[in-house]
Amino acid sequence: MKKHKVVIIGGGHGQSLICRGVKTIQNIDLNAIVTVADDGGSTGRLRKNFHIPAMGDIRNVMISMAESENMLSSLMDYRFDDPDGKEDDILGHNLGNLILTALTQQTGSFMTAIQEVSHILNVKGNIIPASTDVITLYARMEDGVIVRGEANIPNHNHHITRVFYQDEVHACREAVEAIQNADLVIYGIGSVYTSILPNIIIPEIQEALCSTKAELVYFCNAMTQPGETDGYTVEDHVDALLYHHAPVDKVIVACDEIPKKILERYSLNGSIKVNLVKQNHPYQVVTKELLSFRNEFIHHDPEKIKAVIQELLEVK
Repeated sequence: MKKHKVVIIGGGHGQSLICRGVKTIQNIDLNAIVTVADDGGSTGRLRKNFHIPAMGDIRNVMISMAESENMLSSLMDYRFDDPDGKEDDILGHNLGNLILTALTQQTGSFMTAIQEVSHILNVKGNIIPASTDVITLYARMEDGVIVRGEANIPNHNHHITRVFYQDEVHACREAVEAIQNADLVIYGIGSVYTSILPNIIIPEIQEALCSTKAELVYFCNAMTQPGETDGYTVEDHVDALLYHHAPVDKVIVACDEIPKKILERYSLNGSIKVNLVKQNHPYQVVTKELLSFRNEFIHHDPEKIKAVIQELLEVK
């Protein structure tokens, strides 16, 4: 039986949630294309000191795609306490980031380091950095202000017009080939400007998305992100993708009833529910119950996401 080829494009915890559900689908060839534009925290320090691509999002996805999330995978996410914020030596670093850095230095290849750790963790699928270049993300705001660095972008209370790279950036060949050969490409879940689009604005990836025969599906965020998508509707999120030349065939929207108490608490931090506001769209909109409310936080549920993706694959 032919395996379905699925590509998930993104970064951060949102992409990890999708991968955590999808990895257990039978008869699937799973490829996660992950942003390497992060420049904050442990990742940012290692990237600066060793001139290597950002590995924090890759570490997160690696843990979520491990066959079993056991002690070894938990250790990959272990962070050395830095109570005083000194960021000296290993303080504040994730063990997984240090391991990936050490392997990159030892093998001379960031891709090889990812493959070696993936093998140890028995990762169910392939983890592919969008690029092996050391890249810096920029954002142009509506008022013309240019913000440098992924970590800085949400800190400016301006609407983002576009994100871009000033230097030439090349995609990993494996990422381009995965998109070209895919049956299904998924964007999300996660920060549209700082997790999803940093992958898409790489020219070779953009070209592959525009030429692939795969169905292109966007899982939209349930809540807005302060400093990044303030006041955004579902349509605004999709428009951001389309503006950056990311084709979209279908949009999956959470239709769960979110408890009022939780919405009120989120609103105190400037985050509101992402709503559909139009009746007609140039893409198909599918509404599904996707959320869980563990510990009174809003999460996308990996098992519910898995069920939706299985439905998408059944019609192929």
